[in-house]
Amino acid sequence: MSVITVGIPVFNAMPYLAESVESILGQSYSDFQILVINDGSIDDSLPYLQSLLDPRLRIINQKNQGLTATLNRMLTEVHTPWLVRHDADDVAYPHRLMRTVEYINQYPQSGMFCSLAEYYPRGCYGQFRATRGNPEQFRDLVLSGYLPTICHPTVTLNVKRTIAVGGYRFDLYVEDIDLWWRMALHYGIRLIPDVTLGFRQNLKSISSANLTKQALHTLYIQYLLLSHLWNLLPLSYEQACPQLARLLNPRKLAFKTHLRRFNIELGGGNRCKALWELGSALITSPTTFSRRLFDEFPAQRMISLGERPELFAKNGSALWPTAGGALKVVGAARPPRMTLEGNQLSHAPMSTP
Repeated sequence: MSVITVGIPVFNAMPYLAESVESILGQSYSDFQILVINDGSIDDSLPYLQSLLDPRLRIINQKNQGLTATLNRMLTEVHTPWLVRHDADDVAYPHRLMRTVEYINQYPQSGMFCSLAEYYPRGCYGQFRATRGNPEQFRDLVLSGYLPTICHPTVTLNVKRTIAVGGYRFDLYVEDIDLWWRMALHYGIRLIPDVTLGFRQNLKSISSANLTKQALHTLYIQYLLLSHLWNLLPLSYEQACPQLARLLNPRKLAFKTHLRRFNIELGGGNRCKALWELGSALITSPTTFSRRLFDEFPAQRMISLGERPELFAKNGSALWPTAGGALKVVGAARPPRMTLEGNQLSHAPMSTP
């Protein structure tokens, strides 16, 4: 009996869908199912999928509901205990599923597995900036107030445990980051230290088209994490975002935009445009450029997402008005100890805002 299902959400995924699906059908490991949820595509995605005769493939059609709703439906429709996430424009390398099943057999109590990804197509430079470590290190990172960075389509989820921590939340382009911190605290994240996926960047992707919103929403997810760790009541999304927008670093955001365009142009063979974007990234933020280059040698430090928790604490009266006072970070302990007008805060049980 299969233990894994490859889940592919599809929305107007041509022209990349065929290469993506064929990379799954061509895996060295063959005992798996494929669940595709077609989220109201109006291009040729559905005719292509219906042309496939592989008995492992199951297609569900629905009216367009968005990625978060589609991923949560996938968790309820899957017939196996493990769900392998795969995006309709990415390419799985031949031994991805074999390595995944090896880790499932070796660490069956894990909440999820993730692996490494490199930018695709060939000709792009570098790997996806990803957190590396063991489950304890992932958990310690989250307890310190930072978010792990994981390439979503490299992830394999334990279905029951993912549902138990609340599944995917929010249509904010960061539904994955919000899941990682909850999984790290409750069931553990285990890294498969192999490059198993070609991660395609294109200017029409959700993350490329929404970089500013994605940066703001990442701060909101970190804010929810800190609220949980510090046992404070978070504001609603609508209330918190104007306050969090003040914490955005425009130079970092511009740097990220240029660097993404660099890889997209490089992958398309436009070397002159690529070099211009790379130079623009360097000029925009030399410090961030150096740190990003340093991240290509991941053994040097733990890679994470987010701003310093002290920055949130400094703005504590605006972000947590019901606390009744300013927050002050005490030391650099993991988890962080916080004081509220002299009283130490305790950790709270999991709650969904």
